[in-house]
Amino acid sequence: MTPINAENGKGTYEIRIGLWASQEQAFEIQERLSRALCPEAEHDGPCEVPWSIAVVPPEAVDQGEDHYDELVKQAKIEGTY
Repeated sequence: MTPINAENGKGTYEIRIGLWASQEQAFEIQERLSRALCPEAEHDGPCEVPWSIAVVPPEAVDQGEDHYDELVKQAKIEGTY
């Protein structure tokens, strides 16, 4: 991947974490990850390193929209799908 800004080497990179969880568990994990990325939620201005986080609904995964085939396969093997 070529950085967007060749002058400073910065660009957009994506880190994906696939979890098989209830909606409640997913939002709890989202909150914990948010606090790890930005421990001071009420600071002035944007974070030093811009970031975003999202929870994808099961329907999107079931339709193959997010390429989590291995996660779904594992859940089926474990009998939790």
